[in-house]
Amino acid sequence: MTENQPPAAAYDAVVLAGGAARRLGGADKPAVRVGGRPLLDRVLAACADARTTVVVAGPRPTARPVTWAREAPPGGGPLAALDAGLRHVTAEHVVLLSADLPFLDGRTVAALLDTLRRGRADGVLLSDSDGRDQPLVAAYRTPSLRRELAALSAAHGGTAGLPLRRLTGALDLLRISDPVASFDCDTWDDIATARARIREHGHVLDEWISAVKDELGIDLDVDTGVLLDLARDAAHGVARPAAPLTTFLVGFAAARAGGDADAVAEAARKAVALANRWAEEDTQDAKPAAPTSGVAPETRTDAG
Repeated sequence: MTENQPPAAAYDAVVLAGGAARRLGGADKPAVRVGGRPLLDRVLAACADARTTVVVAGPRPTARPVTWAREAPPGGGPLAALDAGLRHVTAEHVVLLSADLPFLDGRTVAALLDTLRRGRADGVLLSDSDGRDQPLVAAYRTPSLRRELAALSAAHGGTAGLPLRRLTGALDLLRISDPVASFDCDTWDDIATARARIREHGHVLDEWISAVKDELGIDLDVDTGVLLDLARDAAHGVARPAAPLTTFLVGFAAARAGGDADAVAEAARKAVALANRWAEEDTQDAKPAAPTSGVAPETRTDAG
């Protein structure tokens, strides 16, 4: 954020993570790993800038702190879970997410919120590759959700057991088509598809870097292209083992200099310049230039 750029409007997030996962044989779906990270942690990373993140499920270790809530009764369905989560929400806008979205990222969350703020609709949700609404990948106006939840609770004596469409059907909603971000993992085939896609050449490096940052507790957005260029220059201009050793030393130097993205960039810049100088020396002719006058060059140690 620059000095003249206003801060982004605050929002809260509610993540529903307490389903029975019957199509996974009752497995603990939020804990299933895709790309080395639990599905729940992947979703939490996508809404990392939320002011408050509420996870409706039994407490468990997560990559970042959250507020835990539980629907009454446990297993009461998505409307009861949403009702429980909203009790901890104070922002005007809330992002509602399921815990099984392997390809959701912060850009999609921002797009949902931006579209909601620019219009007057009650919510903005994603649609999948078949054009179906995905109400658990959406941004809503918090008062709209509370209004409809209160009406349903009054009409039915509570929200437990009611389908989510009873709420969304009463809202004015906009749609954004995004087959990738809306992809959810309901079956083991879905899990296999997600794992295979993440290991494709175009995705694997970003996925690996994200997994490492989560594992090490690093919240730092760096230019990976700069580091890759450094590793290439060190490997080609010096020796192949120089690449991992140099990038390690760059990280160590950046940490000593404050550990932010600028420190990484400056340490990498210095190392790249050194690697380039090293490579240039290797290609230069080290022999003295041949004399042009027929006179042998002075070779005495005290010459000149």
